[in-house]
Amino acid sequence: MFSDVEWTTFFPAALLVAATPGANQLLSLRNGLRHGLTPAMSASLGRFTAFALMVVAVAAGLGAVLAASEVAFNVIKWCGVAYLVWLGGKTLATALRGRSGDERETGGDRPAPRDGDRREAGRPDTVRSWRLARQEFIVAASNPKALILFTVFLPQFLVHDAKDVAVPLLLLGAAYIAVEFLCACGYAALGSRLRSMGISRRARRVLDGFTGVAMLGLAGWLSTEQH
Repeated sequence: MFSDVEWTTFFPAALLVAATPGANQLLSLRNGLRHGLTPAMSASLGRFTAFALMVVAVAAGLGAVLAASEVAFNVIKWCGVAYLVWLGGKTLATALRGRSGDERETGGDRPAPRDGDRREAGRPDTVRSWRLARQEFIVAASNPKALILFTVFLPQFLVHDAKDVAVPLLLLGAAYIAVEFLCACGYAALGSRLRSMGISRRARRVLDGFTGVAMLGLAGWLSTEQH
């Protein structure tokens, strides 16, 4: 099983793919900044649940079937586009509201709780964690490129004479999720570090604005992808 995988080439490639900023990694960064390291990491479990389901589908042969279906690809693609537009627009609106609302009341750049932060503070931790994990799950599950990543990327690291590929694919999928988890920890830790440094409201708005624009850009890129 382990000998059926080219591990020496897999890990550098997986690290490069996982470390590249994407919608989920931006969510980890933003969640770390707004809520801290622990909530951001618990939220990422939603992403890895989606990834685990994809890996099982690929090992069972369903990934190739879905990847070959233009209808399924387009349905998943446009669901992903719609959700990224909604989430990016909501994040961008949060950044813009900070300018006209309570920023003036707090004197410009001095750190102060935002409306969103005050609402979150009033919610039970379990409710907030569930909402953040749900966001991560939907972003990951509604991206058809993630499924194709597992369908096309993972098999490249199987040895050519492998007979039973299901178990090696599961091992590769588990290894990739572990690499992605480490990268998610890095993004969440960076956000948490910025939070602990007490960055100004303006800096937080800039990060929210960048995240929102990036998500809208990812939505636009995904909408132009062809099967």
